[in-house]
This record gives sequence, structure tokens and C-alpha cells, in this order.
Amino acid sequence: MLVDLNELKGECSCGKKHEISVKGIFIEDGAIQKLPLLLSDFKRPAVICDENTYAAAGKTACHLLGGCFSVVFPPENLHADEKAVEKAEKMLPEDTDVLVAAGSGTIHDITRYLAAQKGISFVSVPTAASVDGFVSTVAAMTWHGFKKTLPAVAPEYVLADSGIFSNAPMRLTAAGVCDLLGKYTAIADWKISAAVTGEYICEKVCSMEETALSEVSKCAAGLAAGDKTAYEKLMYALILSGLAMQMVGNSRPASGAEHHLSHLWEMAVINPPLNAYHGEKVSVGLFACLEFYGKINHAIKDRALLIKPYAGLDREFIRKCFGEGSLYDDIIKENTPDSLEKISPDILTEKLGEIEKILDGLPKISELQNIIKDVNAVFLPEHIGLCENIMEKSIKAAPYVRNRLTLMKLSKLMEF
Repeated sequence: MLVDLNELKGECSCGKKHEISVKGIFIEDGAIQKLPLLLSDFKRPAVICDENTYAAAGKTACHLLGGCFSVVFPPENLHADEKAVEKAEKMLPEDTDVLVAAGSGTIHDITRYLAAQKGISFVSVPTAASVDGFVSTVAAMTWHGFKKTLPAVAPEYVLADSGIFSNAPMRLTAAGVCDLLGKYTAIADWKISAAVTGEYICEKVCSMEETALSEVSKCAAGLAAGDKTAYEKLMYALILSGLAMQMVGNSRPASGAEHHLSHLWEMAVINPPLNAYHGEKVSVGLFACLEFYGKINHAIKDRALLIKPYAGLDREFIRKCFGEGSLYDDIIKENTPDSLEKISPDILTEKLGEIEKILDGLPKISELQNIIKDVNAVFLPEHIGLCENIMEKSIKAAPYVRNRLTLMKLSKLMEF
């Protein structure tokens, strides 16, 4: 399966000229065999992986590239953070001129950040269809305890070998399904923000995310049966979502309140550290959002929702939640300027009908449960080690993690 990038590039009715930096995407059995040809102009490649992904793809990549250097991390407690970056920087030869990311989300974030810092290219070899960030231009990093999106580079090529990623543990594949399903609330948040504030939005990009959601809904049963074609469709949907982010230059099409909840839990400020994949946390965040947004929708329909004046950042709550010191300072900095300060209560009231229509377009919780049960995915707080009563505090705290307008953040202006 070859992704036609030319269809996505160029002038768009949204008024933006979309750029795609990836040169080629191959989703097929044996795709990894293209490495020597694609990297023939480079003299000192290096492979980044962990011990598990070295066995799955890293060893093969090194062999195909003539026994090149590799950085192999222990998989236990591996995170995309300053410690992993520092370790890789110390290990890589100074004359490394291209990197190969053989792994999933964490390995790709480390590699794309390193490539940007060194001013070199990298090639993506996904070992699991577990995230939508393979072609991202930014790295989702935990930097000194604070979840940040840092500038990075997209891969020049993606070699998604279905002979490799279809053999990944089902838990990783299920995480990929969940990461995609999170686009339902992400797109709803984007549309609501555009309606209330006039924020830029691209219907073509929204349509791409909706196509990705349609694809994943169709292939869940095939994934459970081990159908390689279903795996290729899932990978295509994940990459399509990643390209949507490239086209607008940020993660807005793919990350809303459901991801802000995930980022909050990854920071482990109101909960213990979680042994859960990114997509699993997004899944729990998605279902929490759907339930919360459902309550808002019912209040709008019942004319029981009131808009109140904004009281400003709740600094006391932020201090209690995130603690004193640098993390508190980071949260305040992230929320400066405060995206809620310029929201007009009159305009928000006027837009409630439009918000209602957007929320009416969200799927029912039972529909999504049927999809994720096919791949035995998680969706309840206790499934990832959270206590059941954490959600109220999470919904209050998560909007501070990113200065991006979502309905969850707008709810600070609502009484219902």
C-alpha cells in the first residue's frame, strides 16, 4: 500500500498551502528491505531501538545497512525524556548522518528529537501499529517532569513492514486503535473552538481524520483474527492521522481534551506512575470526555446550562495539584496568555446551538465499546491503575496541561 502524498500537498480551500515533508510511505510486507536503496547516499547510519524492537526489526535493519551502529535501550521504564536523549547522544558516533527509528511511539519521539538536534534525517520503521505519531514533526517528551511538545523532524521515509508490525503484541495494536478513536473528541474540540473563537480549521484535514476513524472501525474484527490486510488498514489510518498533523503544522487535528487527560496522568501529579501505553491512557481519556461532553450536551438541550464570567486561572488549585517550584512555573507559563480570557460570554451563549450539533455527531459510548472490545482494549480508569474517583479532579486539572481551547476548558465558563 503506497500512500499518495501528492493528493495532500498544495493549496487548499482552507486558505493554507499544505506541506508534506515525508518523501515516501510504504505499507507492505517486506517494506524494510527498501532500507539499503533509500539510504544509499548516507555513510554512517545508526539504528535507535530497544531490546524488544531490536529483535523485531532493529537487527534486520542493522544487517541490511552493513552492520551499522545501534543504540539499544532496555525496554523497562523507557520514556521519551531528557535522560533517554542524553544517553543516546553519548552513545551515537559523532559522524552519524542518518537515524533509523525501529520501534513504536517512544523510540520515534527520541529519534525524531535527536535527528532535529543533530540536523540530520531519519527513517521510520514501525514495529507496532500503536500510535499515530510516526510522521509527526514534533516530539512528545516528558522534560524534567513536564509533558511538552518539542520541535523535531518528520521521517524522510516510512517503511511500515506488515510482516513485522502484524506480529506485535495485541496490547500494542489495541493501543493504536484507541489512539485513533481519540480523534472523535479531538475533532469535536477543534470544531467547537473554531465556532467560538474563529480559530483556523481545515475541512480537508477533518475529513482525513474522519476517514481514518472509518478505517479503524472497519478493521477491528480483522485485527482480532490476525488478518494482515486489517493491520495494513490500521497502519494506514494511523499514518493518515499523522499526515493531518503535518498539514496544519501542529497536533490540533489529533489531540484534544482526551490527550490532555492522558498527558496529565503521564505527569503523575495526581496519581501514581502508570504502567500503561499512550493509547490506553487516551482511551480512558476519550471515554471520560464522552461522558462529560454528554452531560454538557444534555444541559444545553434542557436549557439548563448557564454561561458565567471567567474568574481567571485558579492558581491555588494549580499549586495544590502540580506543586511548588518549576512544574508550577511551567504550568503558569503554558497558560500565559490564558486562552479563556478573550472568550466572550455572549458569543459562547450564542454558539451553544452549534456546540450541541457538534456534540450530537459524537458516537455513543456503547458503539465505541463494541469496537475496542474486538481487540480487548481498555477504557476504564481502573484498567490502567487509576482510582475511580480521580476523574472529577482530572477534568478540572487537565485543561491546564496545554494552552489549547477544548470544550473541557470552556466548561470552566459553564454551570450545569
